[in-house]
Amino acid sequence: MNSAVFNHGRLLLWGGFLALAFALPLVFKSGFLVSLLCQIGIMVVFALSYNMLLGQTGLLSFGHAVYYGIGAFVTMHMLNIIGKDGGPLTTALLPLVGGLAGMLAGVVLGYVTTKKAGTTFAMISLGIGELVAACALMFPGFFGGEGGVSGNRVVGKGNLLGFTWGPQVEMYGLIVLWAFLATVAMFALTQTPLGRMANAVRDNPERAEFVGYDTQRVRYLMLILSGLFAGIAGSLTALNYEIVTSETLNAHTSGVVLLMTFVGGIGFFYGPIIGAILISVMQIVIGGMTHAWLLYFGLFFLFMVLMAPGGIASVIAIQRNLWLAGLFGRMVPHYLAVALPVLILLAGLVGLIEMSYALLAGEGVGAGDTATKVMKMELHLNTPGPWLAALGVTAAGLVLTRWIGGRTRAAWNSALATLHGDKS
Repeated sequence: MNSAVFNHGRLLLWGGFLALAFALPLVFKSGFLVSLLCQIGIMVVFALSYNMLLGQTGLLSFGHAVYYGIGAFVTMHMLNIIGKDGGPLTTALLPLVGGLAGMLAGVVLGYVTTKKAGTTFAMISLGIGELVAACALMFPGFFGGEGGVSGNRVVGKGNLLGFTWGPQVEMYGLIVLWAFLATVAMFALTQTPLGRMANAVRDNPERAEFVGYDTQRVRYLMLILSGLFAGIAGSLTALNYEIVTSETLNAHTSGVVLLMTFVGGIGFFYGPIIGAILISVMQIVIGGMTHAWLLYFGLFFLFMVLMAPGGIASVIAIQRNLWLAGLFGRMVPHYLAVALPVLILLAGLVGLIEMSYALLAGEGVGAGDTATKVMKMELHLNTPGPWLAALGVTAAGLVLTRWIGGRTRAAWNSALATLHGDKS
């Protein structure tokens, strides 16, 4: 294994992130924020496990929720089995059980799915994902039917160093610990011969076969290990929410983790971490503010595909290169200049979307003088005033964004040309 994983600089970096994670509940003490941090920690592990397939091995899976869900269900059943005879230490080790369940599912299902790569693998993974999701309703004895399987993570009468895992902040500490261990393990895997060969299979499978490697075996091993870490994530979500339903296995869950990974950046190890944080915040925070959050997410994803197909991590990497080359300073004024018109454009678009959603939902239609509350403002949607105002703000933002954005793009291209010229 590459010793760079454990050098002093790397250890300080990992230690700093761990200390920061444990310190966050001291700053954000509200129950809502602690619950949000728990969800983020779980999704980080899930997204990183998915990137082992997509980013490292080049396997586009539409059924990764299978391993996540199986790990969650097995954990919940094991939690109910230990019942009063268990204890906090047993509960803290249950993510290992969920991980082994996910790995076993990878052993069984991966042998079939990894026979082929590319589009064929994607379609097979989609079919298996839908098959397992259908089984969740066909076999209620294990999957609990529509109600799912529930349990209580506080088992036994003792405690472990004062922890019972009952309070949410204690559960957060357990999630951080397991997420940290899983993240370090997945990063270490990228430095192993298997991790390097997975990259070779992703980039040029024919050449990998030519030098004597079995590409199917490499894909198979990576899927098994990916299932292990997805099972750990599923186990953590089972302990966190104390209930697992069929939604854990469905295509929506597989789609969310795919989008997290893509938006964050599949070409970088830390990309899925960024995507998991961002999408989790959008789901919980923005989802709690508006019913139209899926539309915002769709527009954001479309923007990322068109403007930054390499994900947020690729944009960060470019800024880092500009910084190292001493070119970042001259881009800052352009970034600040384009920020204001972009905010104006976003304000207009949000206004139009929220008013349209309220109108389509039947709010304010035929209400006479009754105003409709939109974004904490009382508006009469059956009058042209609010619509003209929102259209005016949107148009102004669009014109200013195109004008100032054009200059920013020209400066951006010039900086990149200088950067590439320096490298050559």
